[in-house]
Amino acid sequence: MAGNSFGKLFNVTTFGESHGEAIGGIIDGCLPNITIDFEAIQNEMNRRKPGQSAIVTQRKEPDTVRFLSGIFEGKTTGTPIGFIIENANQKSKDYSHIKDTYRPSHADYVYDKKYGHRDYRGGGRSSARETACRVVAGAIAKQMLEGIKIEAFTSSVGDIFIDKPYQDLDFSKTESNVVRCPDTVTAEKMITRIKEIKKQGDTIGGTITCVLKNVPIGLGEPAFDKLHAELGKAMLSINAVKGFEYGSGFCGAKMKGSEHNDVFNPDGSTKTNLSGGIQGGISNGMDIYFRVAFKPVATIMQPQDSIDNKGNRVIVEGKGRHDPCVVPRAVPIVEAMAALVLADYFLLNKMYK
Repeated sequence: MAGNSFGKLFNVTTFGESHGEAIGGIIDGCLPNITIDFEAIQNEMNRRKPGQSAIVTQRKEPDTVRFLSGIFEGKTTGTPIGFIIENANQKSKDYSHIKDTYRPSHADYVYDKKYGHRDYRGGGRSSARETACRVVAGAIAKQMLEGIKIEAFTSSVGDIFIDKPYQDLDFSKTESNVVRCPDTVTAEKMITRIKEIKKQGDTIGGTITCVLKNVPIGLGEPAFDKLHAELGKAMLSINAVKGFEYGSGFCGAKMKGSEHNDVFNPDGSTKTNLSGGIQGGISNGMDIYFRVAFKPVATIMQPQDSIDNKGNRVIVEGKGRHDPCVVPRAVPIVEAMAALVLADYFLLNKMYK
């Protein structure tokens, strides 16, 4: 199976399945002599891990990271950083009913057709549990990107949206509620909605907005390696993501050039930032901001028509522990993937100096 690595100079390869012995990864390209804050890494893992509130899956995983290489006496050595996260709370029997059947909108069918053999327990490699490895790598990347702030938050759940621009939000409140929305009034509405959906045995989608502050001018490459293109690839590689937009996004398609152009100030900053901090694929020093759309989780606790591996019509129904809305737990994943992109371009930019 190809496609398990991300990044060029700051490269991350992940391995493992949802119900295997462990998941893990190798981070190659991290600068040496970076003092690692292990508590900060575990805090990032705690933000993503299951079982943290009543509105997420109740699988209980400590998600404790064990580093195997690349760190000595608390500092990176410049050699590959190997790590594992042991799976401690698998309930593989919850998936025995889909051994020979395909769940709608899951990867079951295409995995079977592509590889001829699949790990049906929790989706195996296609499970969002793989993203725990990305969070580890992203946490290390954040520590290498000194001075850059990466702030992601839940900006909508279903049809409930924050009606304020990100500049008017207090990001210190993002972690004050289980849905990770910095607007407390909107957060309560989102939580209520998710609980309603959960009672119905259904799921709901939403969006995450991410803001990158203090990004230096010059990150990104012309043509095929534009900064926003790599950010888009990173976000679209996350499970359940269906869309990505940066800056003015799709709203910009409704505007005239005279409305959309960001006029320069004498210092090179711009009066507006509809470009989203990126021009010509290169960071311009303004805030980079983007939005990521997540679909409703495919596993629902309701009967659905489907087929088995013989083409027979069957009825499938979700069992076990699943998220009614993946968005709150995906906030640290979005931040992690953004950090991996910036770390890669940071190292690439050093080659020019």
